[in-house]
Amino acid sequence: MMRGALLRGAALAAALLCASLGAQAALFEDDEARRAILDLRQRVETIRTQSSEENAQLRRSMLDLQNQIEQMRGDLARMTGQNEQLTKSLSEMQQRQTDIDTQLKKNEPSKVAIDGREFNADPREKADFEAALGVFRAGQFAQAQTAFADFVKRYPQSGYNASALFWLGNAQYATRNYNEAIANFRSMLSLAPDHAKAPEAVLSIANCQIELKDTKAARRTLEDLTKAYPQSEAAQAGRERLSRLR
Repeated sequence: MMRGALLRGAALAAALLCASLGAQAALFEDDEARRAILDLRQRVETIRTQSSEENAQLRRSMLDLQNQIEQMRGDLARMTGQNEQLTKSLSEMQQRQTDIDTQLKKNEPSKVAIDGREFNADPREKADFEAALGVFRAGQFAQAQTAFADFVKRYPQSGYNASALFWLGNAQYATRNYNEAIANFRSMLSLAPDHAKAPEAVLSIANCQIELKDTKAARRTLEDLTKAYPQSEAAQAGRERLSRLR
């Protein structure tokens, strides 16, 4: 009976020892778990902190990038404005150059032909001659006389001068300035004896002499006309007039 009691006591002690060891094992396992949880939390917090810093850094980088983009846009806008201004300035310069070239071309001498003669004349020179001739054709002979006289003075080397002297003489004949007309017809013949209107100029001299009652001089002039320009219409008219003078 004693033996049985001892066995039961030993069994009870063994059970208590196992229970104590199990409790200690369970406590050890809880501590490990807590440490693992704490470690995990620490890692998560570290990751969160790092992520937050990285996000902040990323946001700063994005902001810097946005600022750079805005600055580049501003620079591009200024450059675009400058390019537009340069393009406008270039266009204006090209237009001014075109205007200058056009003006220069307007003032450049050009070839003209009148009374069978060709020569170069300035635009203003041509315009002044044509204006004087227009006055003559309008029957304003006193004004035409002034216009052609001024032309010859203004353009002493002009290729128009022979024609200008011819029309000046005719204007003076029309205003009965016969002596002046004779002088200008002779100047015209001296300048261009082969001029298309040279025969008419000789005939006009004879007409002026007839008006001045200088029949002898008129007869001599008409004879010179028929000799110098025998095939001309003026020479034919001169022959008829010479026959009447005799």
